[in-house]
Amino acid sequence: MSQSKPPVTTSSRQDIDAFIDQLQRAPAVVTTEDAGRLVFALDATASRQPTWDHACHLQSEMFRAAADIGGLQVQLCYFRGFGDFYHSDWLSNTNTLLKQMNGVQCMAGHTQIERLLNHALFETRLRKVQAIIYIGDCVEESVDKICQQAGELGLLGTPVFVFQEGNELVAKRCFKQIARLSGGAYSSFGSHSAKILHDLLAAVAIYAAGGRKALEDFARRKQGEVLKLTHQLFDS
Repeated sequence: MSQSKPPVTTSSRQDIDAFIDQLQRAPAVVTTEDAGRLVFALDATASRQPTWDHACHLQSEMFRAAADIGGLQVQLCYFRGFGDFYHSDWLSNTNTLLKQMNGVQCMAGHTQIERLLNHALFETRLRKVQAIIYIGDCVEESVDKICQQAGELGLLGTPVFVFQEGNELVAKRCFKQIARLSGGAYSSFGSHSAKILHDLLAAVAIYAAGGRKALEDFARRKQGEVLKLTHQLFDS
């Protein structure tokens, strides 16, 4: 897998608006007494090492965003190296998850998105998973097989929210298909769009923990960037 990356740009206002519109169309979350379940999946191949620490920080923020509305159970998943695929237990303690992520070293290897989605299908068939977040930068597998699994997740009402680092075109087309077929959403991000990515991840965490109503209440309490990014959910 090539270590070089194309120049990275920030997400455009149009991209963000499209993401928020897709989030609105995602399957409704039916909340129970249990915390919502969110699979937080990352590409841990070598090209992503420079941004791994940033991903660790973002997952902590996701826990905090969902804590006031019933909490969130998160399962960390990542792939790297030669066939190395890992998933944690379901965790509700951000420090435990952060400790696991801090111990990971990215390793060169091919993507394993098909394996990741197969695992997500297994988990949501055992017990409902409200949402999946995937952060990656490229695709080195059969797009047809990946899209088949994304469609199955869509039928089960488990949307995938894909965040692409950079703008590699083959990956972009595949990631958009994953989002569309699963009922999720797609957004790209670059080195200068950390705040945007933070707010969108928080929005997905709120959605997973409490559904659209919880997201609406969250936006009413918040100001600034969160309110700007979510107001279209309630105006349409």
